[in-house]
Amino acid sequence: MTGDGGADPRRRVPRTDALLADPALAAATGTFGRDRVRAAVRRAQEQARRGEISPDEVRDAALAALPAPAPRAVLNATGVVLHTNLGRAALSPAAVAAVVAAAGHTDVELDLRTGRRARRGRDALDALAAAVPDAGAVHVVNNGAAALVLAATALAAGGEIVVSRGELVEIGDGFRLPDLLESTGARLREVGTTNRTTLADYAAAIGPRTGFVLKVHPSNFQVTGFTSAVPVRALATLGVPVVADIGSGLLAPDPLLPDEPDAASTLRAGAALVTASGDKLLGGPQAGLLLGAADLVERLRRHPLARALRVDKLTLAALAATVGDPGTPTRAALHADAGALRERTERLRDRLAADGCKAEVVPAAAVVGGGGAPGVELDSWALSLPERYAEPLRIGDPPVLGRVVRGRLLLDLRCVPADADDAVRAAVLRVPGDG
Repeated sequence: MTGDGGADPRRRVPRTDALLADPALAAATGTFGRDRVRAAVRRAQEQARRGEISPDEVRDAALAALPAPAPRAVLNATGVVLHTNLGRAALSPAAVAAVVAAAGHTDVELDLRTGRRARRGRDALDALAAAVPDAGAVHVVNNGAAALVLAATALAAGGEIVVSRGELVEIGDGFRLPDLLESTGARLREVGTTNRTTLADYAAAIGPRTGFVLKVHPSNFQVTGFTSAVPVRALATLGVPVVADIGSGLLAPDPLLPDEPDAASTLRAGAALVTASGDKLLGGPQAGLLLGAADLVERLRRHPLARALRVDKLTLAALAATVGDPGTPTRAALHADAGALRERTERLRDRLAADGCKAEVVPAAAVVGGGGAPGVELDSWALSLPERYAEPLRIGDPPVLGRVVRGRLLLDLRCVPADADDAVRAAVLRVPGDG
């Protein structure tokens, strides 16, 4: 046969050098290396030669075979402000800029004026100390659990930690507080019952082997009914250090969360040491915060385990930029006005309707998440779509995650940046219709 119609389609498979010169594949070479991109191109060419794809699809097949960026950025439309599976707090623009600036060589442990070694992460530590002046000193480790482990190791290894049975929590992914603490070599002295513990229970358990009394805020559950717990102020009268794990990282009181403990108030109540997380209500990077009496914090800082729990320069940079920043995404999402959210969601609905996609705007209840403020619901609004949209939106580019409630997919824009509404609209329109 003659003419293009009879030509072997394998002759139309693009050459390797032409494909590698394609702008998208050339850019991928900078990320994955030439050898890896060339291998993906050759596999796609072989698919075309076997007739599995057309020659025109070779470029896209090669790109699709390359790994997606890891981790992938997603749009959080779940209505959960601090979603653990999505990395909890989103960093502020200032924190992102600080991380980028710290990606190269930095003065993280050098005094540029004198040319001598300086206190590591002093900018972050100074910012944290200024934000919580009730703390005699501060220290930072790599997460909240590490902060508690360091405290237990330095203050109670070989001794006892007195703790209420009602506060022996499971912190997620099967990790339980008793196991965590006992791994340090400390022995737990459990007092009271699941629902009621008194000051007398603690007092009866304190002895010469007591390292400290531990007060744990049950940040991911609530116990209601016939209950009693002992506040830090009362525990501080017992004559031994009180270590308070407040969990969510609130540095000062927030009227929106009246039942959530904060570091400043807890220290003023008499806690010798407060531990908390940096990537929850503070709105910063993953970090464990230690705030308290100067002698105790210095004892922790000088402990050999502190070196193993040390945070890196990127975390320190993000933390320094976060502390005191009133414009973190976490704070903005928590305090978002429900009326403004409704108007924004209705605008998105109307734009979708103009493109032939029918959606509804419905009332919704957002939550804090991340093991913080259990039982607190934030009035919100959501775009309601058929449940079938959930998977294609979740695996799309960018991934858009909502939550399915009674057969409907709800997209709550509370945690979605306002300038990403167009991306949400485009993602919804890419989902194939019923027809």
